[in-house]
Amino acid sequence: MQPVESLSEMVFGFLEDGETMIRENCSNAAAISLPESETTEEEGDQEKEKTSDVEYNAGFWETPHQALQATLCRSSSLETKIRNATKEALKEIQNVVENICACGRSVAAGGCRSCLMREVSCRLRNLGYNSAICKSKWRSSPDIPSGEHTFIDVIDNSVRNKGEVRVIIELNFRAEFEMARASEDYNRLVRLLPEVFVGKVERLNNVIRILCTAAKKCMKEKKMHMGPWRKHRYMQAKWLSPCKRTTTSSVISMENSGTLPKPRASMLTVDLLEKLPNMHCTTVEVL
Repeated sequence: MQPVESLSEMVFGFLEDGETMIRENCSNAAAISLPESETTEEEGDQEKEKTSDVEYNAGFWETPHQALQATLCRSSSLETKIRNATKEALKEIQNVVENICACGRSVAAGGCRSCLMREVSCRLRNLGYNSAICKSKWRSSPDIPSGEHTFIDVIDNSVRNKGEVRVIIELNFRAEFEMARASEDYNRLVRLLPEVFVGKVERLNNVIRILCTAAKKCMKEKKMHMGPWRKHRYMQAKWLSPCKRTTTSSVISMENSGTLPKPRASMLTVDLLEKLPNMHCTTVEVL
């Protein structure tokens, strides 16, 4: 997990105004042809195929780039409000140095991811949002392995006749799509992603579809096998499969109740200590 100091600098607006498209120069990548007198008809056809492949690849990467840019730029008023509230929550967590998380580490100094999610969700609930920590689980299938994932969501019912609106919050979104040996085209696409994602389920689904299609194309270009954890269905399962919602209020009430779990001890040990209170117990090493 990244240190929380960097969280206050995360991009919540997603894209800056005036960002221009990066286009590939196909002419530089085209194969150099031989002189006409030394070029056979078969070699000429091969060179044309290589040139068309380069142009096709360049055109392919422009499409997901534009689609992702358009998807991230659009934002409803609800998403904007929750995004700003999440940003403020992360700033507050950073400034509270004495805030010690459940794992014993300072949240502001880079505590565990679970405690950070709990702190963010708690602050959102204090602002009146129906926020919870979600844990999704899915079974294995012939296409993807089983797994589980934890994130934050907000359920909104404020707008009449629109039903329930769900907004997903992922604090480490960009890292979910990064690949170690990816091409520069794919990496440039991933760099468009925000570090912290705040968006409706429909928007998240579109982002997943764009990135997974691009990942498949990247692996094909590099002639590498695409792991099942990179597939569209697996990435969808992380945030869109059935999950268990846990509110931070219930977690905090359990911690503040003062009830500690009963120690798990052998009944034989308890009986001996009750019947022989003056007897000292010694350990015997068994070889």
